[in-house]
Parts: sequence; C-alpha cells; structure tokens
Amino acid sequence: MLIGKMNTGRDDEDPAGQGEPHHLNDEPWAAPAAERPLEATVSLPGSKSLTGRELVLAALSDAPSTLSAPLHSRDTTLMVEALRALGTQIDEVPNPANAFGPDLRITPAGELTGSTSVECGLAGTVMRFVPAVAALALGPTAFDGAAYARKRPMRPVLDALRALGADISDDGRGALPFTVHGTGSLRGGRVEVDASLSSQFVSGLLLAGARFDEGVHVVHTGERLPSIPHIEMTLECLRARGVDAERIAEGEWRVAPGPIAALNLTIEPDLSNAAPFLAAALAAGGSVTIPHWPTQTTQVGKLLPELLPHFGATAFTEGAPSASTHSLTVESWRSLRGVTLHIPEAGELAPTLVGLAALAAHGTGIGDGEPSTITGIGHIRHHETDRIAALVAEIEGLGGSAEALDDGITVR
Repeated sequence: MLIGKMNTGRDDEDPAGQGEPHHLNDEPWAAPAAERPLEATVSLPGSKSLTGRELVLAALSDAPSTLSAPLHSRDTTLMVEALRALGTQIDEVPNPANAFGPDLRITPAGELTGSTSVECGLAGTVMRFVPAVAALALGPTAFDGAAYARKRPMRPVLDALRALGADISDDGRGALPFTVHGTGSLRGGRVEVDASLSSQFVSGLLLAGARFDEGVHVVHTGERLPSIPHIEMTLECLRARGVDAERIAEGEWRVAPGPIAALNLTIEPDLSNAAPFLAAALAAGGSVTIPHWPTQTTQVGKLLPELLPHFGATAFTEGAPSASTHSLTVESWRSLRGVTLHIPEAGELAPTLVGLAALAAHGTGIGDGEPSTITGIGHIRHHETDRIAALVAEIEGLGGSAEALDDGITVR
C-alpha cells in the first residue's frame, strides 16, 4: 500500500512535533503492512514531558542531579542547550542499561548568567519554560525560534512574567523573538494568566516559582484549560524535590519560595509515544505489549488503556500487585468500532485516535465502516500547525472523509 506521510509528532501539553519540520520528498512512501496478526513487545524511550520538567528543576536546584533514561530528541536537545547557555553544566554519562542513550548529569550554576541567546526551534517547552529561568539570570537573554514558532502564542506568559517583575522587550508582538532582561532575581507573587491556549503557560511559571522572592500564585482567568494532567505532573515534580506546591482551587496553583532539592531519578517511559504502537494492534490485529508501564503516573498516555477499548480492543496489565511498573498489552481480533470521545485532557493522543477513527470509518470488508466524532481538542489548532486542519487534509488525501468541528473532528 502506498500512502502519504502524516506528521503525528506530539509534544506534551502543547503537542508539537519533534522540533524542526522534516523536509520530506514528494515520493509516495511504502507503508509497512502486516502479513499476519501482530505479536510484538515494544520498549519506549523516556518521557518528553518529564525530561523537560526535570531538566529545568535540576538546573534550578541546590546541588547536582542525575537523570537516568531521559529522552534524547530535538526538543530535549534544545532544552539542554538553552540551560547550558544560562550557565548550567550538563554532562552525558554513559549507561549501558539504557538502549536509548546516556544519562544526564546536571550541575546548577552558582549564578545563572544571561548575555546570551536561546534557540527554541519549534519546542513549546523551551519557549514557555525557559523565559522564567532567564528572568533569574544576570543579563539579557534573547529568544528566537523557527519561522512557524514566531506565530505561536506567547503573550500570556510574557505578560505574566512582567506582572511578576520581569523586564521583557518584544516590540508588542507577544511572540518570538523577545528578550528577557534578567536581574538575578524576580519578585514573584500573585499573577493572573489566560492559559486556555496552553497549560504550558502555567507550568512555566510554577517550575521556576520556588526561586522567586515571594514564590508564585497563578490564577487561570480564561475558559476551558487544556491538558490539566500536565499541570499535575509539574506539581508532582516540584513536590518530589521538596517544594511546597499545590492546587489551591480550581484554576489556582501556589508554589512557596524555597530551595529546590537535587534529585537522582529515572525518567518514566513516554506513554504517549506508545500510542501508535498500541494502535497497530487494532489496525493489523493481534497484540502489542509495552513493558515497564508505570502503575502510578501523571502522564496523559496513561489514558490509552481506557481509550483504545472504545474502538474494540482489549487492554490488560500483568505484574506483581506491589510493583511500581507492569506490562501493558493491547490486543484486537475484530473490526474497529466507531467512537464518540470527548478528550480535552488528552489532545496529544488525538492524531493516533483520529487515525484509528479513519480506519473504523473505512471498514475492513467484513462489515461496514462506522463514523467517529472526537471533541475537546480544539486547542491543538494552536500548536506547530493547525493540527485539526492537518488531520482533515491528510485523511481526505488518503481517500477518507473528515470534517473539522469547532472543538474537534468527525470522520465518516
């Protein structure tokens, strides 16, 4: 089967691709086709969401930290280079037990230094998390990124940092490029921010908040807040390092001022990265197993065992009841069912789920196809591209039928 290539890259609470756009040729791609039902086990690299957060916290901590099994990708490389530019020492430490690359040893700077520049590429975590760190450095830090990154919204977080005492110049753009004029400290305190376009606006303030003179109290003022689990992830990362951080009301979070403890930890596997592999069991039939699936996690990918059965799959875990990880298996031996899903907390899973919906609508020859509607994902219009429009275009390009909704997509 020859099909066009669909970009299903994702980036945590503000799903983007893996950084810079890939320049693909126009030749058709011979997609792999299963000749028999699958029976596969797939190991995953480290979580991108957790790697980015732990890099920032390690750079702001009171002593060196080691991250085992971190994700090595374009976006995490941009994060590492941004923190190095501000004076953080980050060294690669070989770890033969990790098939996906070396561990990272992060040594905080005695004093963060500006008078530098940060390249954001298309990495939302870099452009939303690092400005607060730069405000704690001495000297100006110039931020810029890829051409499309200049179109991505930044005004809410820039205005919030200004309200907390930061000096930022952007010529009124509310977007890249901009310069943070760090003074070595930031007042902090209570701040209102409309984070309806990205929960990264909140996480970026919370991650550095313990280093602000007054801590930070963030109040969301907009409508529906996307990807709340990622804010919970941020709070959990802070608490693991001894920071007093909490959700104090709906749409309100507080981080008390104080030290951020060093921590040696192992990054969880990237559960959202499991989505296309687990979905393959539904597309081709058979079973796919993911080892080391955490029993307790704040990652959005934890929802996959609940979501995939809506399409007709079976999902189950195996492991000792007291173990911190189990193996997760998804299997499917029947035609895909159409679904009606509302998933505002799981926008980063939307490309894979919409892909399954397209297969369900097409049918298999055994039975007629069934339509699907997936809503609650309107915020993914504002990422590295309008992802709803992109999904509609790619499905129709493959001969399917899809319609963009205000808050989602219908596939027939």
